[in-house]
Amino acid sequence: MRNITHLVVHCTATPQSATVASIQRYWREVMKWKSPGYHIIVTPAGAAVRLASDTDTCNGVKGWNASSLHVSYIGGVDANGKPLDNRTPEQKTTLRLVLKAWREKYPTARIQGHRDFEGVAKACPSFDARAEYAAL
Repeated sequence: MRNITHLVVHCTATPQSATVASIQRYWREVMKWKSPGYHIIVTPAGAAVRLASDTDTCNGVKGWNASSLHVSYIGGVDANGKPLDNRTPEQKTTLRLVLKAWREKYPTARIQGHRDFEGVAKACPSFDARAEYAAL
């Protein structure tokens, strides 16, 4: 059993038109990853697509993956690739539901964005996840 200390929120840093399949293909073919980047991806329509079980380690935050669970929404950038919180209302609802369920299973785990880890120079998830989910 993994000791889960962090529940990490991500964006895919892709257009919202990106598909789960295209993101997975990128991980396999470009990044050469054997494991997915996230446990769950949330589509613009709000569907939570499970890519790995909680017992699996994903490639979300270098150095923190053994003790973290990762959820991402598709999007997070504008047409020029600049950070933008463009979550749909459905994505906001689903992200909250996923994090709430994880919080019940892992009550001491800390919820934060990818950008909130020391040494990370990314805007991901393009909003302040610690503040948004502080009440969970």
